[in-house]
Amino acid sequence: MAHIPINHPARPLYRVLSGLVGLYILIFGIFGLVETAGEDLFGRSGDYALGLRTNLAFSLVSILFGIVIIIGAIQRGNLGHFMNLTAGVVFLVVGLVMLTVLQTDANILNFSIATVVVSMIFGLVMLATGLYDKVGPPEHAAEERRYRRAASSETSPG
Repeated sequence: MAHIPINHPARPLYRVLSGLVGLYILIFGIFGLVETAGEDLFGRSGDYALGLRTNLAFSLVSILFGIVIIIGAIQRGNLGHFMNLTAGVVFLVVGLVMLTVLQTDANILNFSIATVVVSMIFGLVMLATGLYDKVGPPEHAAEERRYRRAASSETSPG
């Protein structure tokens, strides 16, 4: 049996959190697009949007990714669950990759250390939302709760 909670009572809260992350990314992308309009796609100028350094490519990707995350937050089934897990991993991987190329010409998205930190935080938030928003039939949720109670009673002293 999987150890991911099914029909967790805080599932709506986690969906709201992922929606807020998606909304921030969408707004960041729109502000970045306005700020970097007419510049090179992978430019390395000092353009900022909402406190994070950006370029035209990063702004366009942010708009697309923000829309995808908002769609995932709205989904009631397990599609949103898998989208949030995937988005969390993508944020963490992109943050690590961009951290390794921060001071090189390979920094095509014009990341700064603040952008890396925000990417890591968003990755962890999205991963957490993906872990707790799995949906299943009520009988699977009840079976999982019984399993967890039995496992906790076996490990408790007494």
